Amino acid sequence: MPRTRRRRFSLKEFWREHSLSVVAISILALWFGLYCISDPKTHWGAFFGNAIADWSGTVVIVLATKFFIERGSKESKQPKDDRTGFAKFVTEHSLTIFLIATGLMWTALFVRSQTDSKWGQVAGNIVSEWVQTFGIIYLTKGLVERGSAESK
Repeated sequence: MPRTRRRRFSLKEFWREHSLSVVAISILALWFGLYCISDPKTHWGAFFGNAIADWSGTVVIVLATKFFIERGSKESKQPKDDRTGFAKFVTEHSLTIFLIATGLMWTALFVRSQTDSKWGQVAGNIVSEWVQTFGIIYLTKGLVERGSAESK
């Protein structure tokens, strides 16, 4: 049996291929850490909580559009699968399915949290971010904006 040669791990290659994900996740971790030690009743605390929601949306856009598909959306990979029926539907709309499923989880967390609690506000902001992300992906399927690279 022939042995396949394994590629050696290269930090330079990893950085070249995943630097956006690494930096976005690092910034999200920074906001998370700062929010944990801050008072949410201060301007800075409120800012850090809102930044968690904003940057979690950024991380989702970067990573989810890397792995999931939404047929017709300029923001996601396009399907290259020849499946049929339900399997084709799930494949072609995996990004929407992911956003709806995780959005429902965030919504459930938000509904069960105290409205004035430290993390309740963050959960509400994340729900808002998920709705916005779903909306922009859905809207880019059929609408265009002159001069935008995504609309071409």
